[in-house]
Amino acid sequence: MNRTLTIAEMTLRETARRRGVLVLLLILPLAFYLARRGDHLGQSIRFVCLGLSWVLATAALFVGSAARSLEPRLRLSGYRTHHLFLGRLVALWTLGLALSTPYFLLIRFDQHNVRYGAIAVIMLLGVLVAPLLGLALSALLPRDLEGMLILLTIVGLQMILDPAGNAARLLPFWFSREIGTYAIDHTSAGYFDRGLLHGAVTASLLLVVVTVAFGVRLRRRPHVRLS
Repeated sequence: MNRTLTIAEMTLRETARRRGVLVLLLILPLAFYLARRGDHLGQSIRFVCLGLSWVLATAALFVGSAARSLEPRLRLSGYRTHHLFLGRLVALWTLGLALSTPYFLLIRFDQHNVRYGAIAVIMLLGVLVAPLLGLALSALLPRDLEGMLILLTIVGLQMILDPAGNAARLLPFWFSREIGTYAIDHTSAGYFDRGLLHGAVTASLLLVVVTVAFGVRLRRRPHVRLS
């Protein structure tokens, strides 16, 4: 546990040094929100939740990629695979909560006649799922560019696909549209239940992917050559 927290602290310190990145992470969801606030209040809430998920997944992608060079040395120092990815997840979840809190307060005081508890659940699920998605991409793909393109594709599809269609259900942030419908349009609790189940299943699957991908990658020793 102490080693996991050490990795989390290292990750947070490294992220805190990049103040410009933190400012961009904080501002981007606000742009999503303000772009639709004037004429579509419901969409502004959905977009800010999706924007938060996207920036957290992007942050996780870069955190995972930047740490590649350190991982062999940390492994030689006695850190195990789960220390490395769980420590980064703890740091990213902490960052996600810090970024989401002001946006929840913004919605709480700027929007009316919505179910604020359900909005909080969307954000919490986004904080849970998005870092897992970003770390999974960083472990599976060799370069940041491919991961960024995949994240942009996911967000683009999330915005344009019919949420009632089967294809939309395969996207990792489908829960935000489903719970958002419950929160904004005051539909039945079935929307909330489906979204909650989708978020839990998505998080579980991504955690398995992260665990396996990190385990396989850290067992490789490209510097060792058998003669």
